[in-house]
Amino acid sequence: PISGSNWITENNVHHSLSQTTKTTRKPYCGYKQQTLSKREQAEQESLLAAIQWPKPPDGKIAFAQSTDPARSDFEIVKPSGFFRVGDQLEVLVRMNDFQGKPKQYGGDYLQARIHSPLLKAGATGRIVDCHNGLYKVFFTLLWPGEVKVSVSLVHPSEAIQVLLRLREERPDRVYFKSSFKSGRYSETTECNVCLPGGLPVCNFTDLYTGEPWFCYKPRKLSCASRISHAKGGYQKGLLTQEESLFFQRYACCWMYIYSVSTGFCTLNRRPAEQSCPGVVQLLLRGPPIPGSKRGRGWIAEGDFNLLCCLSLMLALGFSDLVEFNLGSPKNVGPFMSVDLKHNILLKFRCHGPPIRFSTVFSSELRYIANELNGIVGGRNTVIAITIWSHFSTFPVEVYIRRLRNIRRSIIQLLDRSPKTLIIIRTANVQELGPEVSLFNSDWYSFQLDSVMRKMFSGIAVHFVDAWEMSLAHYLPHNLHPKEVIVKNQIDAFLSYVCPLQT
Repeated sequence: PISGSNWITENNVHHSLSQTTKTTRKPYCGYKQQTLSKREQAEQESLLAAIQWPKPPDGKIAFAQSTDPARSDFEIVKPSGFFRVGDQLEVLVRMNDFQGKPKQYGGDYLQARIHSPLLKAGATGRIVDCHNGLYKVFFTLLWPGEVKVSVSLVHPSEAIQVLLRLREERPDRVYFKSSFKSGRYSETTECNVCLPGGLPVCNFTDLYTGEPWFCYKPRKLSCASRISHAKGGYQKGLLTQEESLFFQRYACCWMYIYSVSTGFCTLNRRPAEQSCPGVVQLLLRGPPIPGSKRGRGWIAEGDFNLLCCLSLMLALGFSDLVEFNLGSPKNVGPFMSVDLKHNILLKFRCHGPPIRFSTVFSSELRYIANELNGIVGGRNTVIAITIWSHFSTFPVEVYIRRLRNIRRSIIQLLDRSPKTLIIIRTANVQELGPEVSLFNSDWYSFQLDSVMRKMFSGIAVHFVDAWEMSLAHYLPHNLHPKEVIVKNQIDAFLSYVCPLQT
């Protein structure tokens, strides 16, 4: 299984990077010209094969035959007997369609967790797709006491096929723009990784990394007069009438599946006010396993917000850390803070296009790989990287290329300064609705996160597992969660920076 993603298929159907399973894909326009070595090509094919998702047996499935979370259920397997801390709890999930008929194929995207509200403890489950409408979920029991089991349908398998189509055919569904200015005259044009239509373009491809970025050429101004980059907006009308049914609130987008009455599981059959279906009265004995997800110590935030982090670090005791006002846009940066007493310099910069923030000066657009190349490194240097959400609308090859450039720069940095500490924060779950799912679905994030974990495996980097931390947490899912979650993510980060043994 992919470490941290907790999703496999029965019979261990997954791929390693040593395999080169060929995947036939239409090349994405901005990447037609990229030249890959044999090793890079093999890696890319293996990564794409590893995240291939099960498809319905027929091309088109009527909405009435799609997965209905309200008619699906789960039960605890072998609920009787005593459970001890460290034991495995197995849950069987049965999926039915809107006609109440059992599903005969897999591909639904589920999320599962166990949690104890009084303890504020939570942990995620490992999901096995049996490809016949049944799913097995395995939980490791990490603490003693009452444990609740929650299983939710994020997207039915039929909706996943729509998300796949959008990712491959409509990467322009988030569009960008740049302003060009000379004297008193200014123009604004559309920008993206690739631009259709055969119109003249300005080529802003990065000279070092080869990362492509284009803007339509202004009518009167030169390409050199570009002054800013910004998110343009979100495309509308992306779905057919039939496809839109799969993204209605009652059909998808994080709906609970309710348990049936078995043994230690309380009967909860779709009561409207019930928020935590399936109470499992587990007779657990023994102390919690060290490092388990309990209390306020195993949770995480959304996209890294340095302003929140700075204020929280001050609250955590870094009273000498002072923000140096660079006059930067509030949600973009760059930011800098200084602690002269302890000789600490903290800098933050957002990653380059396709950054989906408000206006950024084009002179401030930097690629992570290039920034890493400018760092000397050493035992007193700590680097934190997070990059995923703004790539969710593009074909996966776009993200693979970006990570490959970052990985190359990390390896070079560690070669020249092996004691440099590099920490990567994974993706995290978020609140989903019918519209948000078309651009930032957890399924998109899950796929990108799986790719990222594979590409950085075997390299001397550390992970803050925001995916498991946010999925296991008792607070509602949110791309930018509450401060208590940010604080605990910083705790996890600082556990690498200042380990107990030092």
